[in-house]
Amino acid sequence: RDSPRSPSPRKERASIDTEIKRFIAKKADLLFAHSWKPNGPIEDTIEENEECYAVMPPLERFMEVPREERRELFFRDIERGDIVIGRITSIREFGFFMVLICLGSGVIREIADLEITALCPVRDVPPQSNHGDPLSYYQTGDLIRAALKDVDRYHEKLAVSLYSSALPPNLSSTKLGVITSDDFPLHYKRSLEVASTGETFEEVLHRSPGFANPSLVEYLAEKLGLSESNPPSLLRSLQIKNFSEEDFAPALRKKQSASWALKCVKAGVDYFKVGRHVEAMNEYNKALEIDPQNVEALVARGALYATKGSLNKAIGDFEIALENCPTHRNARKYLCQTLVERGGQLEEEEKLLNAESYYKKALSLDETFQEAEEALTKLRKHMQKSLEMREKQAAKEERQKAKKIETSAEKLRKLLKEEKR
Repeated sequence: RDSPRSPSPRKERASIDTEIKRFIAKKADLLFAHSWKPNGPIEDTIEENEECYAVMPPLERFMEVPREERRELFFRDIERGDIVIGRITSIREFGFFMVLICLGSGVIREIADLEITALCPVRDVPPQSNHGDPLSYYQTGDLIRAALKDVDRYHEKLAVSLYSSALPPNLSSTKLGVITSDDFPLHYKRSLEVASTGETFEEVLHRSPGFANPSLVEYLAEKLGLSESNPPSLLRSLQIKNFSEEDFAPALRKKQSASWALKCVKAGVDYFKVGRHVEAMNEYNKALEIDPQNVEALVARGALYATKGSLNKAIGDFEIALENCPTHRNARKYLCQTLVERGGQLEEEEKLLNAESYYKKALSLDETFQEAEEALTKLRKHMQKSLEMREKQAAKEERQKAKKIETSAEKLRKLLKEEKR
């Protein structure tokens, strides 16, 4: 018998999404409860244990965050008592300097490439024996685990200590001093792996042993002081933050929609280039369903309408695009060209006044549009000629009418003479 086929990743993801929605619906009364404070003791630190939960690299590893911003975030979040790990770069009589490689506690950041240095003064280096220079025990290149003793955020200067007294009580058992690469935190080792493999956040998450731990939620909830019997709301706590308008759902949705719509426009343009106009139109329509005011989609669809000869529809799309983005060069250029083309059609149909209005509109959008100016000049000459011809025709008809009346009067006089005779 054939073995059952495993479900596709797409189906698995759809199933997970459905489960999440069911969970939110089922637990809505708890998730949106008014109480949000933890109802149990919070552990100061959560030890990196990959068997219990998924230990992940810093999020910056998966994102393109500028160095300046990462440096700013580091100095914003670092606190006295945090553990730092670095490599000694120089040893002086007053202490040694080390360049930081990673963090061992507090807010975990990606800092290896930021070239952040810290000074360990000689007074903060424990002596290794009763006599001799305490710095003689250390060499340039040694890996050091130290406690942050002082932070000068303004000048971006750090001072560290190798004494355990600089650590907070919950970290007092941490060994400070020289370490080996085996002592690097697990999150940093994972970060190095990602740097070489290029894995995504999701891929790293799913291959972490702790992610499959059936007691994962219970473990982390206990560490965070969350009781399952009377859980606080995790969503209400967002209300204590002052988020900018850009972070609210409508703004985010608008941004996402614009991005998605542009992908559809790109696909439509690719179809258009190879002559597959039906598929191109479907993509443009899809883009405008997602984002009705998307300028690029309106311009692209207008161009396709113009190509197919539906000039009025093309003009409509270009006008809306120009309303949304008055500086869009292609929208203005294509609209002017299409207005002139439509004016030419009306001119052929002898709807000269309508044609004139289209040429004038094109010139009002772009005074330097020579094609519209030439068409308008030509049309006005044509209108002048038509007017002169109509005037001549009217005069001719008037003369013929007068002649006809004169002839009729002659006949009447003759008849009267005959009658008289």
